[in-house]
Amino acid sequence: MADQQSDTINQMRHAGNMPLPETVALVLQGGGALGSYQAGVIEGLQGSGIGIDWVAGISIGAINAAIVAGNPPEQRVEKLKAFWDRMTSSLPSFPIFPNDMVREFVHEWSAGMVLATGVPGFFTPRLLPPNFAAPGSAGALSYYDSAPLKETLDSLIDWDLVNDGPVRLSVGAVDVISGNFRYFDSAIERLDARHIMASGALPPGLPPIEIDGSLWWDGGLVSNTPLSHVLDHQEHGMLVFQVDLFSAATEAPRTIMDVMAREKEIRFSSRTRQVSDQVMKLRQEREKIRRLLAKLPAAMNEDADVQALVALSAEQPVNLVQLIYKANAWEGGSRDFEFSARTMREHWEAGLASIDLAMSNAQLVTENILTGKSAAFDLCPKQGLKRSGPELD
Repeated sequence: MADQQSDTINQMRHAGNMPLPETVALVLQGGGALGSYQAGVIEGLQGSGIGIDWVAGISIGAINAAIVAGNPPEQRVEKLKAFWDRMTSSLPSFPIFPNDMVREFVHEWSAGMVLATGVPGFFTPRLLPPNFAAPGSAGALSYYDSAPLKETLDSLIDWDLVNDGPVRLSVGAVDVISGNFRYFDSAIERLDARHIMASGALPPGLPPIEIDGSLWWDGGLVSNTPLSHVLDHQEHGMLVFQVDLFSAATEAPRTIMDVMAREKEIRFSSRTRQVSDQVMKLRQEREKIRRLLAKLPAAMNEDADVQALVALSAEQPVNLVQLIYKANAWEGGSRDFEFSARTMREHWEAGLASIDLAMSNAQLVTENILTGKSAAFDLCPKQGLKRSGPELD
């Protein structure tokens, strides 16, 4: 048995001393300007030698995901930096802030400038407000024009690599007419800039994107995490890095700016936590079914109901590492559209630090991968990874 386990370990890919299952997935939440935190995580994963097999995203997460899938590993960080440098190129950079009050003022001012002037290579304000545009026209459906984003995406992403390369890409969007949510998936269909833009077309700021006669809006309107899509289509043992941009738990608000920030955190993060919690709860229920089936006499193995339960309870192991951005005291409700260079770099460095801390204390994840067990892990400051629920066989 020991020799058999040793052979299995030797056949696995490794990132340093950490064995990797057959599929490593990266799941990226939406969150606008906070998405540079995800870019830092991606750089950290790259530096740790962890190869990505599947990347799924919503909104800004879809953009980061497409850049990962649409570039060879050695070019991904460079292309991510090019994207985020372009996004933050129009605002002045202030070198020193004496305190959080001044920083918060500059933070809100920078966000106000984005509302007034747009973001280079992403979106620009329309000349006329939507109320003055002809009903049904693109100008009547949004305050900004997202056409610059297509040029940006096309310049940074190799779409042939997205569709024919080794990394699977999935992005979520919602049908404007039916309200139905779906994933555009490179394993099923060919993707281009329209699908990424659709996943990030948050109304009323950005216009819906037409794809094959249908109009699509930001997938975050329905679900801000693609975790369920990835696990619903799991075929092998999997290690998932879920990178969230809004925290579910924080302190009570003390100002109206705190209220705006907290409302947005709850709106986006609660669904994410709900999905991950539900996923692990379902796995607990399937484990109970498997234990019950193991107690049945062999004579019942061919029973149709027993076979149906065997199929229902069968699953591959998954270990979920959840990395969540922790906002600074000076970041208010406009944090997701504050595209200043200094803030972007701080978010990026925070993401890099998070994955470095996670990988420095990944023994629990390593043990689960080697033993075929499943669990979810949260990253705790200064402590590293800790299980956020029970360990499952």
